[in-house]
Amino acid sequence: MQALPIFYKINNRHCVVIGGGDVAMRKVSMLLKADADVTVISPEICHELQELVTAKKLKYEKASFETNQLDGACLVVAATDDAAVNTAVSIAAKAQNIPVNVVDAPHLCTFTMGSIIDRTPVVIAISSEGNAPVLARYIRTKIETMLPAGYGRIAAIAGEFREQVKAKFVTTQLRRRFWEDVLQGPIVERVLAGQEKAARELLQDLIDDKDTAASKGEVYLVGGGPGDPDLLTFRALRLMQQCDVCVYDKLVSPEVMELVRRDAELIYVGKERDQHTMPQQEINELLATLALQGKRVLRLKGGDPFIFGRGGEEIETLMEQGVPFQVVPGITAANGVSSYAGIPLTHRDYAQACLFITGHQKDGRIDLDWVAMSRPNQTVVIYMGLVGLKEICEKLIAHGVSASMPAAVVQQGTTQKQKVVAATLADLAEKVLAADMKPPSLTIIGEVVKLREKLNWFNVN
Repeated sequence: MQALPIFYKINNRHCVVIGGGDVAMRKVSMLLKADADVTVISPEICHELQELVTAKKLKYEKASFETNQLDGACLVVAATDDAAVNTAVSIAAKAQNIPVNVVDAPHLCTFTMGSIIDRTPVVIAISSEGNAPVLARYIRTKIETMLPAGYGRIAAIAGEFREQVKAKFVTTQLRRRFWEDVLQGPIVERVLAGQEKAARELLQDLIDDKDTAASKGEVYLVGGGPGDPDLLTFRALRLMQQCDVCVYDKLVSPEVMELVRRDAELIYVGKERDQHTMPQQEINELLATLALQGKRVLRLKGGDPFIFGRGGEEIETLMEQGVPFQVVPGITAANGVSSYAGIPLTHRDYAQACLFITGHQKDGRIDLDWVAMSRPNQTVVIYMGLVGLKEICEKLIAHGVSASMPAAVVQQGTTQKQKVVAATLADLAEKVLAADMKPPSLTIIGEVVKLREKLNWFNVN
C-alpha cells in the first residue's frame, strides 16, 4: 500500500480548483458534495461551472495560475489541459504542505479521490493508486449492485441511538454484539422498505428489552419478473438470498428460482389456470403462519404481484394478523414480454393507450369488457388468454375490430425458450394451435404488432 486511505473533512473549508473545463467540473461536483467552500481559477470556465457560479454555489476568479492563489487553501486540485501549469500547481501546493490532486498525473499528486460509492453517511472510496482508474470504477459498479441505497439511512438511524446504546452496554464487545443483532434482523428491512418510523420503534424496544414484533418474521411479496433473471430488481435479489422460506408459483422461471437462497425451504403453491395446488385463502394463511413463527418468508410471483398476481388479497390477510411485510414490484409480463418480442405497447402513430386484461375471471368465465377492448388506437394485452383465444378473437371481431388487426401470442417471453406467433385476429387462434403454443403465454392485439418485423431484436425462434 503506497497511499494511506483517509477521509478528510473539508466542509466549509477553502478548496481551490485550477482549471475550468469538464474535468474540473467533475472535481468541483465532488468537492461540493462534501460541502466545501470552492474557488475555481481559470481564464475561462465551461457552461456548467458558470451555472454554479451564477447560483452562488462556488466562487470564480478569471485569471491564470499564480502561486499566491493557493494561500489559505486546505486542498488543491489541478485540472487543466496544460501539463506545465499542472506541474506548477503541484510544486506550489507541496511547498505549502497543501494536499494536491493533479488529474491523470499520479506522480504529481499527494492524494487521489478514488472512485466513490456515496451512501451518506456511509461512504466507500476505491483506489488503484492512480494505476487503473477504469478498474476502480468497474469495482465500484460491482459493489453498487450489492449495497442498497438505504444503507445510508440505516447508518443515520444508528447514529441517533448511538449514545443510548453506549449508556446501556458498557463494554465495546457488548455494543458490538448488539449492533450485529440489529444489522442482521428485521429493523434493517424496515428501513430499506421505507418504514423508518417502525424501525426506530423496534430499535428503541430492543434497547429497552421489550418483547416486540422484532421477534416476528416478515413476508417479502416479490415480483420475479417475466422469466429472465437479469430483469430482477436489486431489492428482489437481496430478499431472495436471505429468506428462510420461499412460497412460489408455477410462473416463476427455473432461472429465477436458482437465485433463491440455497438452504431456504421451498413451498410450491401452483397457481395454474383452474389447477391450484393450494387455494388462495390457504396461501394467505400460510404466509401469515410462517411469519408469526419468526421466519423470513419470500412470496415469489411471476411478473408483478399487483398485476393479476393476487398480491392485494395476500397482504390483506397479513395486515389483519399484524404481520410485517414489504412489496417489491417486478417487471410485469406485458412490459417484459412485449419488449423482448419487439412489440412496443404504445406508439405515436398506432397506439396512445394500453389495456391490460385477464383472459378469465374468478369463476373461469370469459366475460370481458368487449366494448373497451374494441376501441381504436390502443394496444390490448391479455394475460392467461390462451385457452379462450378463439372466442376472444371472435368476440372482438363481432364488436367491430377489424379481422385483419395484427395480433401475436408470445410463449415463455424473455427466456431462451421464447416463441412468437404473429398473425391477424382472423387466423391467430388457428396459427397458435398449429404451433402448439403452451402457457405461460401472453396475447398482444393492436397495430403495434406489425412493428415486430422491424423491431424484433431478441430472435430466438
